[in-house]
Parts: sequence; C-alpha cells; structure tokens
Amino acid sequence: QVQVEESGGGLVQAGDSVMLSCVVSGRRTFDKYAMGWFRQVPGKEREERECVATINYSGDTTYYTDSVKGRFTISRDNAKNTVYLQMNNLKPEDTAVYYCGVSPVGGARTDVYDEWGRGTQVTVSS
Repeated sequence: QVQVEESGGGLVQAGDSVMLSCVVSGRRTFDKYAMGWFRQVPGKEREERECVATINYSGDTTYYTDSVKGRFTISRDNAKNTVYLQMNNLKPEDTAVYYCGVSPVGGARTDVYDEWGRGTQVTVSS
C-alpha cells in the first residue's frame, strides 16, 4: 500500500522560510514518477487545488506557478523517496494546506495524480 506523508508546515511570519518534505513509502519505483506540490485554501474543492510546483522523475525538469517563481524550489532525493519544497520569502497569500501528489505523467492538473498525502498546513502571518 502506497503512503504519502507531508511534513514541515506551521505558523510563520511574512518573509520567513519553510521547507516541506514529502516521503512516499510502499512504492519501489519512486524514481519512475513525477511529483507535485499543490495547495488548497478553504472553500476550494480537491479538484481546484492550485499547482505550486512539479518535478519530473529524474529531477531535471521543474515547473512553478508564476506567483512562486524565484521564491520556491522543488527538489527530490530518489534514494530517500522524498520530494522537498523550499519556500522562501513567504507571503500571507501563501497560506494554505499544501499537498504532495504522485503522478505517472506529471503536469499541473490534479487528475493526473493518483496518490496524495493528507496535507500540511502553512500559515503566514503579516
């Protein structure tokens, strides 16, 4: 059974930095899958999660939504079955529950991710 677990969220102040981690267990071919970080705010459905960043299976291709470019960095360590999201210069509008997703194809659409974690809350105070 595949398990996806995010960690690293919390309450921070604007301008602070946070690193989120996502560990995938139960899948021996982690390095064959793309990974994505999405965020969801209250009132939005799962299908409306915003794609924050994605990374391909090898780590050499990444995508960022415009609002986080230059502030967030996605990376992965295939030896540890882990993907990271380094978030710098956080802003109040970054406040959301952040989810990690596993996809055989990658991309910014939620429907191509077949495994999700339970999410980790990031709250940025002004």
